[in-house]
Amino acid sequence: MEHTHRHDPMEKKRQIDRLSRMIGHLEHIKKMIEADEDCSQVLIQLSAVRSAMNGLGREIINEHLSHCIYHAIEDGDVEAVQEFEKAIQQYLK
Repeated sequence: MEHTHRHDPMEKKRQIDRLSRMIGHLEHIKKMIEADEDCSQVLIQLSAVRSAMNGLGREIINEHLSHCIYHAIEDGDVEAVQEFEKAIQQYLK
């Protein structure tokens, strides 16, 4: 049995906006490297992007648990739960 994803449009927009800011930040880092800027500053900026990515990952995990997995369990969709477990394991590597 396949469940349907029920994402909050406002949450989805917020996540996309966060991702767009990260992409902009990565573009800035690329320019820093092209301009031979200080490696220490590049590493600091990379650390900020990594932290932002981890935060977004946590948000997506929490949203998926509270919405999609909750509904999958209600619908008896064991496969969706198993796929999410696999995704979590891959994310945590």
